[in-house]
Amino acid sequence: MASALFPLLALLSAFSVSYFTIVEAEAETISSFKLNSHILQESITKQVNENPKAGWKAAMNPRFSNYTVGQFKQLLGVKPTLEKDLSSTPVVTHSKSLKLPNEFDARTAWSKCSTIGRILEQGHCGSCWAFGAVESLSDRFCIHFGMNISLSVNDLLACCGFLCGSGCNGGYPLFAWRYLVHHGVVTEECDPYFDDIGCSHPGCEPGYPTPRCVRKCVNRNQFWRKSKHYGANAYRINSDPNDIMAEVYKNGPVEVSFTVYEDFAHYKSGVYKHITGVTLGGHAVKLIGWGTTDEGEDYWLLANQWNRSWGDDGYFKIRRGTNECGIEKGVVAGLPSTKNLVREVADGDVSFSM
Repeated sequence: MASALFPLLALLSAFSVSYFTIVEAEAETISSFKLNSHILQESITKQVNENPKAGWKAAMNPRFSNYTVGQFKQLLGVKPTLEKDLSSTPVVTHSKSLKLPNEFDARTAWSKCSTIGRILEQGHCGSCWAFGAVESLSDRFCIHFGMNISLSVNDLLACCGFLCGSGCNGGYPLFAWRYLVHHGVVTEECDPYFDDIGCSHPGCEPGYPTPRCVRKCVNRNQFWRKSKHYGANAYRINSDPNDIMAEVYKNGPVEVSFTVYEDFAHYKSGVYKHITGVTLGGHAVKLIGWGTTDEGEDYWLLANQWNRSWGDDGYFKIRRGTNECGIEKGVVAGLPSTKNLVREVADGDVSFSM
């Protein structure tokens, strides 16, 4: 019996190797052609701007003037979270009785919090997953505790390790928030971001390796442990737009993840919705508000970290209420903790359900 099965197994094995070799070779051929082409295409700009139903304007954004598709893809650092990790994470819901405004902008709602209106630069690194988390937590320290501090993306990026993913090669937003709870992050002053110049000159490298975790403040008069600020918890927000709005309204900006297509690199103004181009990866940003256009289209307001030369002075709007590009399915956040702080404050009021 065994001798009869052997030739069959050998044949199946040969077919399997041959089949996957062909598939991989074909994928590499497509990918190499695509990855080496310029991300910015006049044809995409034209297609969007000539579409009366697009609802947004496209442009050849200076931020990516020298980028190939491959270099652009490297910035999209959100890895898909496993279902078992999602299902084991608390999901926040809010009371439907909460009266929400038709428009909301965290920058004006908490005008004393300077971090909310900052547009940062992730440079050459696929660190968006870390930026969205640290930026949101910085804002929440100001909103809940009155502390205007900028926390360190570099600490999370360099020191979380495999728990969060692969550093500059991508990570998991949910696990970033868990790191903030268990390990905290120091201030930006203690551990500044390693690459904030971006990649805008000809011939620059497409990506930087993940920085090394040093656990020492650049200013030797500061102490790493004393500079740590913690999250109190890590949770998902229910995908119902009203729950997302209530979370932002009550507790401050949140981190969202969504699928990026080629046309998103060309966004300039208006309410984005996918019009054309292939899927390039997952991206994480900070959601700071919402509103409705004069034409009646509901939108989310978000801060990106591709500096102010991209999009609408670094910000963008995306269609709200339709889970555009999956943006309402991947919302995560956490409250700031009093751990390591001198004064104590009460935690925010949210309800949890599994």
